[in-house]
Amino acid sequence: MKEPQVILVNEVDEAIGVMDKMQAHQKGLLHRAFSVFIFDKEGKMLLQKRALHKYHGGGLWSNTCCSHPYVHEATEDAAVRRLEEEMGFATPLKKIFHFTYKAAVENGLTEYEYDHVFAGTYDGEILFNPDEVDEVAYMTIEEIKAALQQDGSNFTSWFRIAFPRMESWWKEQYQIGNLEMR
Repeated sequence: MKEPQVILVNEVDEAIGVMDKMQAHQKGLLHRAFSVFIFDKEGKMLLQKRALHKYHGGGLWSNTCCSHPYVHEATEDAAVRRLEEEMGFATPLKKIFHFTYKAAVENGLTEYEYDHVFAGTYDGEILFNPDEVDEVAYMTIEEIKAALQQDGSNFTSWFRIAFPRMESWWKEQYQIGNLEMR
């Protein structure tokens, strides 16, 4: 099976090439990615515990799902696709912000991503893919914040970096009563 490729980008997310995913992570090159955050109607965030065998971040808690778009795939379409592949459901998503981060992860790899962040709401059944996910949990923003302060090493690097901005966005949405993304 051919190694998946990622889209290499510059600092303003303009595509500048493609590369095998593992090679991009070994070289620490900036590439396009996305993260999906799902909330229930009570405003709790759906977290996943990544499958233990993942090439990095195995056994760590993270946002609902994340990945990289295929070479000729719109980032929002990729987010919708991957949400269904990892979590077994589809729901409308809305892009809420983007950020760039660089973090060393295990196995000598570096995550250097221009990360598009999407949010949505969902309250139905979750039939997660056990090849991707070990466990799921809905947690309040306060519970997540406390868990990060107690031991942030239980969470993926990108989640730790994205959470403060996500928390600010969530509080703004909660104050105006706009947690429904549809």
